Amino acid sequence: MRPTFITCLLLACAAAEAAEPLAPVTPVTPATPAAQAQPARPRIGLVLSGGGARGAAHIGVLEVLDELHVPVDAIAGTSMGAVIGGLYASGMSGREIDALLSSVDWQDAFRDRPRRTDLAFRRKQEDLDYLVNIPLGVRGRKLLIPRGLIQGQKLTQLLRRALLPTAGAVDFDHLPTRLRVVATDLESGDTVVMKDGDLVSAMRASMSAPGVFAPVEREGRLLVDGGLTENLPVDVARAMGVDVLIVVDTGFALQKRSHLNSLPAVSNQAIAIVLRKNIEAQRAQLTPRDLLIEPRLEQLSSYDFSSIDRARELGAAAARELAGRLAQLAVPGEEYARYAAARAARQPPPLVEFVRSDAGSAPYRRQIDDLFGGFVGQPADATALEHQVTSLYGRGTMETLDYTLARDGAGRQGLAFSARRNSWGPNYLRIGLSLQDDFSGRTAFNAAGRLLFTELNSLGAESVWDVRIGSAPRLATELYLPLSNVWRYFVAPHGEIEAHNVAQLVDNQQVGEYRVRSASYGLDLGRELGNIGELRGGVVRSSGSAGIIVGEVGTPRTEFDVRAYFVRFSYDHLDSALFPRAGQAFTFEWRGEDNIGSTVGSDLLTADWRGAWSRGKYTGIAWLSGGTTLSGSEQNVRAWFPLGGFLNLSGVRADSLAGPYYGIARLIGLRSIGRGGEGVLNVPAYVGLSFELGNVWSSRRAISLDSTRRDAALFLGADTYIGPVYIAAGYDDQGHSGFYLFLGRSF
Repeated sequence: MRPTFITCLLLACAAAEAAEPLAPVTPVTPATPAAQAQPARPRIGLVLSGGGARGAAHIGVLEVLDELHVPVDAIAGTSMGAVIGGLYASGMSGREIDALLSSVDWQDAFRDRPRRTDLAFRRKQEDLDYLVNIPLGVRGRKLLIPRGLIQGQKLTQLLRRALLPTAGAVDFDHLPTRLRVVATDLESGDTVVMKDGDLVSAMRASMSAPGVFAPVEREGRLLVDGGLTENLPVDVARAMGVDVLIVVDTGFALQKRSHLNSLPAVSNQAIAIVLRKNIEAQRAQLTPRDLLIEPRLEQLSSYDFSSIDRARELGAAAARELAGRLAQLAVPGEEYARYAAARAARQPPPLVEFVRSDAGSAPYRRQIDDLFGGFVGQPADATALEHQVTSLYGRGTMETLDYTLARDGAGRQGLAFSARRNSWGPNYLRIGLSLQDDFSGRTAFNAAGRLLFTELNSLGAESVWDVRIGSAPRLATELYLPLSNVWRYFVAPHGEIEAHNVAQLVDNQQVGEYRVRSASYGLDLGRELGNIGELRGGVVRSSGSAGIIVGEVGTPRTEFDVRAYFVRFSYDHLDSALFPRAGQAFTFEWRGEDNIGSTVGSDLLTADWRGAWSRGKYTGIAWLSGGTTLSGSEQNVRAWFPLGGFLNLSGVRADSLAGPYYGIARLIGLRSIGRGGEGVLNVPAYVGLSFELGNVWSSRRAISLDSTRRDAALFLGADTYIGPVYIAAGYDDQGHSGFYLFLGRSF
């Protein structure tokens, strides 16, 4: 689900109802008659409404309160107001909250799927050949899709990292500033006011807009956005025993008829009408002594998180308009300094004395124990915990993975984990498509599918079955068996049957095609290098044939039966497999073959490197590929390297060149011209230009810079739900040109 659609529904932002009164504060006995004459300052309560991205105005209000030296004794918040209020109650200042939220990539925060750089290496490799945007599960004879709800994994971990210093406070009255968080019971429709327990889950529940975020199960209740019942919790703050309320309303203003010209606008207006009735009822409870701050947010959308800075500025401006009245609530500088210092005091990170997981996490208990057991005996490190959580979550089998600080029966403090399997797992179907048409009557098409059976044991074993139909059919299987959760060594027996065409050349011109058919099986050994790479080696037995299907049909058919040994190092830190904007990827492989029953063999070496760099809407990509026959017969057709086609000498017909040696360098420039959900183009789209230098050679002596071809291409590309699509025109320095409609991976 795209972020713009998702966050659009955040209009249902939360609120809550009542709490219990504050115990009376016993005043300190004055030391002098003059001090006795000074009245005690009023206790100040802060009410922060929901409002999605508009709620960032609360940050500006908090910054002004800090500037004017206005202390806050209690906070009641709903949805975005609960998030910002919870951060402030934990001891953060307005400026610290601004720095935290301004650093968030909100489009990414509203996606459950980890960034590609955080995915396990095996999941990254699937992105190269299979569609990313259509996750499908298989259960029996049924196909399953995700429930369409954001679990909020990334947002939860952001809050965990920010709030770890206060994560042990189970009573919200013991936070640096007292707090109440409002949500709605999805089953009964009742307002729920949370005053203790896990602070992060309370904040997440308060902002769980139905249809967008999954409900949060907390203390036996299924909780969603409090804005459904109370978006401006005035009565909740009043019940905390305060004398004066500062109420910040960033809720949903009703739009004029001229703006009600689309389905989202009409839907938003309907929600706003419902919410305003409750908001007006709460505002009616305000007294002349209370202050109401209404930032002028009419032009800001509740779902446009790119406008956070503007919302903060408008919140600060609205607060400064009431600076005179706010100044009446201020305290002297020295007193406020003591207040701020007490709030900012941080407890040292708690010592982790145990790691445990709940009953629902049983399939992942061994992984949790192995990967987080090293934290026992150490102070809780929020950054290290987030890194390890992201690493385990990046294996792709979990819908949620979270932790809290908890105590056991002996009073020890430790980490309590909760992990839940993907609702559409544990078996998955990936689909891949590839279509290339050169508008000259030559079309190549392949459709592929991968059936992936995961979680075969507690170490994350997987069984993979691949099938591809079309011009290059393939049937393959692999059993991936990791040997440890910590040190990711693995063994992988595998088998494959496939066929493909290789160009037949005479004087560097294609005159026909070979058809190479093979069947192979083998055993690989390797180690994953974190989530960025893999070192793998193994032995493979292959047999098959190569024969002419078009061209000089008199060429004899050859049979082969070989045993091969290989070593391959792979590194992948690209942020996208389709249109990368940052990162690098590198693959290096040596392969040695022995013909069974013969002393003749061959050695091959291949390498591929890509790097991407971006600035604004512009991206530059450098891409180098090469392969060489080190020893053995240069007529070994099945080991020839193909070239030709889009971004592989774009002016040359696809795969019309082949030889035992090849090399190609590419420089590609991209400019973004569209982004999902914006403007006319509703998918990420790019216009690009490439320059390519390369060729294939029949012998090592023929390799030279003068013999290379120089090609260029101009193209339009889009990242669609059926995969990347390109329309391109290619040109070659030898007078050839090509036009392409291309579906599938190119970079």
